[in-house]
Amino acid sequence: MGTVCSSTTYGEPATIASVHFPAFRQTLKRMDGKTVAITGCTTGTGYICAQVCAELGAVVLMLNRPSARADAALQALQQAVPGCQAYKVPCDLMSFASVRQAGQQLRSLASTSRHHVGLDVLCNNAGIMGMKDEATGDGCDTQMQTNHLSHFLLTAEVWPLLEKAAGLRGEARVVNHSSGARSMPKKPMDATYLQQNGGNLGGDELGWTPFSGARWTRYQQTKLANVVFTYALRDRAAACNSKVKALVAHPGLAATNLQVTSASDGGMGQGFTDFLMSNVAQSGEDGSTGLIRCCCDPEAKSGDFFGPSGLTGTGPCVLLPSEPEESFADEASRKMLWEVSCEVTKANFPFAR
Repeated sequence: MGTVCSSTTYGEPATIASVHFPAFRQTLKRMDGKTVAITGCTTGTGYICAQVCAELGAVVLMLNRPSARADAALQALQQAVPGCQAYKVPCDLMSFASVRQAGQQLRSLASTSRHHVGLDVLCNNAGIMGMKDEATGDGCDTQMQTNHLSHFLLTAEVWPLLEKAAGLRGEARVVNHSSGARSMPKKPMDATYLQQNGGNLGGDELGWTPFSGARWTRYQQTKLANVVFTYALRDRAAACNSKVKALVAHPGLAATNLQVTSASDGGMGQGFTDFLMSNVAQSGEDGSTGLIRCCCDPEAKSGDFFGPSGLTGTGPCVLLPSEPEESFADEASRKMLWEVSCEVTKANFPFAR
């Protein structure tokens, strides 16, 4: 059991037995002939999704910041799924230039492959949480650029590959990864957080209650952006009769390195984090089920939102009701997010803004 004592540190994810994942895994169908690209998959939900897709027969492209962890993740996947087709693609989401280079490499891989033409799934999984008020080299908030803006740009960079796969195999999909924090606080989408205002968005002080203060407002805006982007993309793709779907998931309260990194940066108290994750959270595997369902479920529809529905952020993956999500991520928010994200990233989609 965890403890709330302040001297406790939270240096690695809590070890929690999976409850829902084993039965869920048995329901998944083969993905032979498909190619899946996943960001942020050295550990946690992203790595679990990568391994499941590889086990199902898909080619897996692992987009991570160049590091020893990225190398180890690829090696671990190849050992866990002998004979799988898995490749690493360098991609630092805190750099728009790196994202464009990753897009170019993905286009190159797709054009030279004899068997896997196009991209069937782009899984925009990577994220950081509760970090300091700092700017990237592009001038944006580190959380917003990592969690939304670079994924927006990456989606534009590989859109022709998604359309190619959809034309050949009937569909393709973009999967975004949100959070229960999308409504903590329940603040509408604000363009200030999308623009190049990094380092000037409220500072680093935490609020009196858990998950409050400027760090967490910045995080909330990024996770709401994931939902708003999904609906905006769905609407624009449907308007031009595209067969590319846009889906979104959230992991609930799942024990991964996300909390470890946040706690080490001062976004969460070490003792509080240890207590919460050891006593309330679900496993990373259980938290990955919504993301995997978005990537792998052939019955999933564009605009679907999968994740646990429980108040504690744990429980089985379900299709969440669309009305409350779409009313918060309303049409005006979608239009604003699309226009500002295009301006900031210089992304070039084949849609009218």
